[in-house]
Amino acid sequence: MVNRQTSAPPNTATLTSAIQAACDALQAGQIIAYPTEGVFGLGCRWQDQAAVQRLLALKQRPVSKGLIIIGSQWAHLSTLLGAVPAAQLAQIKASWPGPITWVFPASKAAPAWITGDHSTIAVRLSAHPIVQLLCDSLGQGIVSTSANLAGEPPMRAWQTVQQQFASQVAAVIPEDAGQLEQSTPIYDAITGQTLRQ
Repeated sequence: MVNRQTSAPPNTATLTSAIQAACDALQAGQIIAYPTEGVFGLGCRWQDQAAVQRLLALKQRPVSKGLIIIGSQWAHLSTLLGAVPAAQLAQIKASWPGPITWVFPASKAAPAWITGDHSTIAVRLSAHPIVQLLCDSLGQGIVSTSANLAGEPPMRAWQTVQQQFASQVAAVIPEDAGQLEQSTPIYDAITGQTLRQ
């Protein structure tokens, strides 16, 4: 991971404490900020409609656009996903964990406040160690949307996120985003078509 901070990075005890605080906040229905492969993310439990609605209001993002769910294990995502051909599924699983988001047909378990106006759902198994620790500790995937207001560039440093969102999120994990220089690319799980490069 490339460290882009100008100050000293947090020590292990501080980071462990921050991850635990973030997990506690998620369980309590709150919003957190955390690093991903390319940019800082804002997230909450995807099952918590009220938390998702607060997150959308914070982002000034319409529910119709839908949201990405990230996890650290296939089981964190699988119940939300409809069927895709075996060959495509093997290709997708081979690309994970990693900085690639795939758009699957949504299963009946995927709520409308996540899918928006779509019959699909965007998901990713992340390789970022903070995301993996969060999802493993929580035992499930979480919402992931870039830490920025609609129309503004995503943030990459935790100090910037802290300044912008400190009063609106319950926890900010003090570790910067990974090496990817942008948000993750997005592909269609059925066709392989590039939806966002």
